[in-house]
Parts: sequence; structure tokens; C-alpha cells
Amino acid sequence: MDVNAAVAAAAAIAGVLTGVIAMLAFRWSERDQNRPTRTSLHTDPVLPPGVDTVLSVLRSSAVVLDEADAVVKASSAAYALGLVRGGKLAVEPMLQMARDTRRDGEIRQVELDLPRRGTGRGEALAVSARVAPLGSRLVLLLVEDLTEARRIEAVRRDFVANVSHELKTPVGALSLLSEAVMDASEDPEAVERFAGRMQIEATRLTNLVQELIDLSRVQNDDPLEDAEPVRVDELVAEAVDRCRHQAGAKQITMAANLGASEGLEQGDGGRRAGGTADLRIWGNRGQLAAALGNLVENAVNYSPARTRVGIAARRVTMHGGELIEIAVTDQGIGISDKDKERIFERFYRVDPARSRATGGTGLGLAIVKHVAASHGGEVTVWSAEGQGSTFTLRLPEAGAARDRAQQHSDLDDDVEGGSAAGTPHASPPDSAAYQTLSAPEVLP
Repeated sequence: MDVNAAVAAAAAIAGVLTGVIAMLAFRWSERDQNRPTRTSLHTDPVLPPGVDTVLSVLRSSAVVLDEADAVVKASSAAYALGLVRGGKLAVEPMLQMARDTRRDGEIRQVELDLPRRGTGRGEALAVSARVAPLGSRLVLLLVEDLTEARRIEAVRRDFVANVSHELKTPVGALSLLSEAVMDASEDPEAVERFAGRMQIEATRLTNLVQELIDLSRVQNDDPLEDAEPVRVDELVAEAVDRCRHQAGAKQITMAANLGASEGLEQGDGGRRAGGTADLRIWGNRGQLAAALGNLVENAVNYSPARTRVGIAARRVTMHGGELIEIAVTDQGIGISDKDKERIFERFYRVDPARSRATGGTGLGLAIVKHVAASHGGEVTVWSAEGQGSTFTLRLPEAGAARDRAQQHSDLDDDVEGGSAAGTPHASPPDSAAYQTLSAPEVLP
């Protein structure tokens, strides 16, 4: 009896122990299943609903970090800027900001200069970083590239400083000259001399203000809104008329080659070559005339007396289609290699003394550059010191005008044999083939 009771008691105890062990094993297994693993922290989709879509349309570079500072989500722009490397945030100041925000929940913002990837010149990349909490576990980092904005701001500051300086010079001169006139009121010859100087300074001030207005219009307006086919020969004639007085005073010969060297005509005052009516540019007439006029005026101003200024135009075929190429060549002082890199900057002068003597403002070539760019073209320069310079404008041709020229090429005697679509020149045309323009600037 005692033996059976003992066996029964032992079996009961064993059953109870088995149940307890099974219960503990079940609870332990359940706890292991609910515990987040290191792998799940990186791979489970833990972003709140809709956040992924919002981040994909942001212009800023976006990075989402988890509790272990691992990257949960990063935009392609973040990789392009070099913010994320190997699944980690590579910029230590931004990583420290993310940790501080995760700790106290405050939004932080800072501007940093980062080394630009892929360049060995030490160029800095200016960025603005903003960190904010995203839910209870994540941190969102938004980075904005400020490099271009800073460059534009620097250009704007330089522009304002240059304008202030350029305006101050003639205004100060006018003030001093007006005082001189008052002091010399009883001396008619002195008054006349000072009044002449005042007129020169007033003209210089007027030209500066006008070119500032022209530059502002070129930069802000869309020239193709009022675009039309513009005849090249008319643009050349207008540019020549604009510089006629200066060229005549220096006895500079002005010559034009508007198309092929054969079939030239001497009609219309010697300004028109056979086939030039076929050369038309698609653009804003006023801006195109101003750009070409600036090039011709510079050529005259920087050329010695009794030299030649040539204007050549032709049609060229390039990858983007048919272009009209207008080259202005002088026999002036030339431009050094270091100056050629900067001549299209606003207020930059190769020879400041000569610019003051000729009334130059330093804005002419900047206007030419902006006109060419806004018309879908370009302006280039070739120059050698002591040999002269050639500025070349390449602008889109008016397609409709070209089609009409092809249809009527056999019917119009004016265009026969004078088309500019012949063999293109590898360099500016020889000045011997230019058509000499009318007096008074032509040498005897």
C-alpha cells in the first residue's frame, strides 16, 4: 500500500514539474519571438505610412535614421552629395545633431561647408541641414544644397559694389566740375572748358545707366516671346552706322563679307552682299542689334588708327541644326590668355585707362554673352596680343526664312551664287574678301 502511494506521489510530482517546465519554455519562446533582433531593426518596414512617398518628391536630400544610427531610408540626392556611405551617415556633425534630437526631441538646423566629392581642388559644398524627430524611434534629416544660391549672392554683392563705384566716378566728377564752373563764373573760357568736361561725364553716366537697363532686360526678359526673323545685313548696317563717327575719327576701314566671296554687289551704299537677304536670325531684333553693335564698337575702340575692322556672316551646320555665324575681326592690341577668361564678366576691362578714354562701361561684352545665351547661341573669342581679336556670334537661323530661300534660289537673281551655305571657313574669312563699306570711315 505504501509502495503504491509513493509511486503515485512521485508520478504526480513529475507531472507538475513537466507542466512547469513546459510553461516556462513556452513563455521564453514567446518572449524571444517578440524581442526585436538587430536584423529586424534594419530591414523591417518601420517608416510611418506615407512618409516614403513624401520623401521621394522632396527636392531636399532626405535621410531617415533609426535608434542605432543606421540609415533606414535615403534619397538618391543624399547619395549624390556623399551624405550616406556604407549604410551610415558619413557627416559627423549631422550625425551628432541626429543623436541630440533623438535624445531631447528638439528640431535643430545648421549650415555646413562640406568637401565636394570627386574634386581635388578643395571646393566646398555649402549645405543647410535640418534634423527633426520622426515618430518615437526615427530621426529625419533634410539637407539643402546652398552652393548655387551662395554663388549668386556673391555675384549680386560684387555687382552692387561695382555699380556703386562706376556711378560714383562720373557723379563725383560732375559735382567737382559744377563747383569749378561756379568759381570761374567770370571767366568765359574756363566755364566753356568745364562745361565740356561736364558734358563728357554726363554722357558717360547716361551710357552706364542705359547699359545697366539693357543688361537687366536681357537677364530678366524672354527674348523669344517677341522673336521674329531678323535680317543679318540689316543688323550689320545698324552696327556700322552706330560706330561710323568713331571709325571716321580714327580713319578705320570697315569691311563686310556677308556670305560667299563671289557675287558681291555694291548696291545699297555698299552694305549688301549677294545672298545676304537669305541670312536671317530668329530672335529679338533690339537685343541682337545691341549685341552686334557692342562687338563692332569694341573693335573700333580698341583698334589703332588706319587699321581694318571686318564683319563676316555665314551659315554653318552644327549638331543642333543650322546656325548663323557672325564674326567681328579687328587688328587691335589683342587680349592676353588670362584676360580672355574674364572679358565677359560685368565691369571687367582689359585696359581700364583705354575704357575711360573711350567711355566704356565694362558691360558691353556681358550683354553680348547674355543675349547669345538667351537666344540659344554662344559667343566665342580668338585673340593674340599684338595681332588683334575675333569675336564670333553663333545664333539659330530662322527656319522659315531658310526654307523660302531654298524654294526661290533659282528665281531670285539677288541670291544666286551668294548663298552662305558654301564651304565653311575653318577660321574668320580673309579680310581681302570683305566688302568695303561706305564713307566716311573708308581710307582714301
